[in-house]
Amino acid sequence: MATFTFSIYSQALHRSTEVSAIIPAEKPAFPGVPFDPDKPFRAIYLLHGYSGSHRDWLNGSVISQLAQQHRIAVFCPSGENSFYVDEPSRDANYATFICEELVDFTRRVFPLSRERKDTIIGGFSMGGYGAIRNGMKYNETFGSIIALSSALITDGIAMMPDEPGDPPAQGGGMGMSPSYFIHCFGKPSKIKGSDVDPKALASKLMEGDGPRPELYMACGAEDFLIESNRSLHQHLESVGYPHKYTEGPGTHSWEYWNLHITEGLKWLDELDK
Repeated sequence: MATFTFSIYSQALHRSTEVSAIIPAEKPAFPGVPFDPDKPFRAIYLLHGYSGSHRDWLNGSVISQLAQQHRIAVFCPSGENSFYVDEPSRDANYATFICEELVDFTRRVFPLSRERKDTIIGGFSMGGYGAIRNGMKYNETFGSIIALSSALITDGIAMMPDEPGDPPAQGGGMGMSPSYFIHCFGKPSKIKGSDVDPKALASKLMEGDGPRPELYMACGAEDFLIESNRSLHQHLESVGYPHKYTEGPGTHSWEYWNLHITEGLKWLDELDK
């Protein structure tokens, strides 16, 4: 298994940015793990949380072991504090970078499957929002989404005034300023029904004929984001969007995310059977 960091120049960001990667290329040490050296890898693009970096998944989680067990290549881009949406006004087009440029680059450089079913996006907290939003927006690219403790804060932001002052705002408990949210998501009055609104994206997918990514959602019952995760789960049920939702004891922590990235990859393997 190779673990490394590479630098890529992004046209969407107009600068170089770093990506951490895991490529389980050697014969696995685990008994019962199928090994075909000529078979392309599935790929998962894992997104970090707010104030994190491309190193977080490698430093905090068990993803290195899981990559080998499940024979899946892992790519962890740096999303800064962008919520993984595009902000053209400051050349911070993170959705375009990850879902177009990075997917294309990694497919050209590494032995990856180009099939939609083998292309997965996932993340925790801010990265869980980014995985759901971009997995649904780029539904022709991603076959599955794994979203953990997702920062589904757009409903709360949509209730803010379009021209707020700058005292700290409790955006889903995350404590950023109103102007920060407007930079990321646009004017609050425009959020509902837009392509930064996960509920609207799910409804649109159910109304159309395009492919719908499989979705695994998990959030701890003691997590400060639990109510927004329950709200999206209820919306998905109301519009008939198939998904697996789980909650149970847990906080906003690596202990919970390790448990559910493990369960999420098992779920992903079951989809392949």
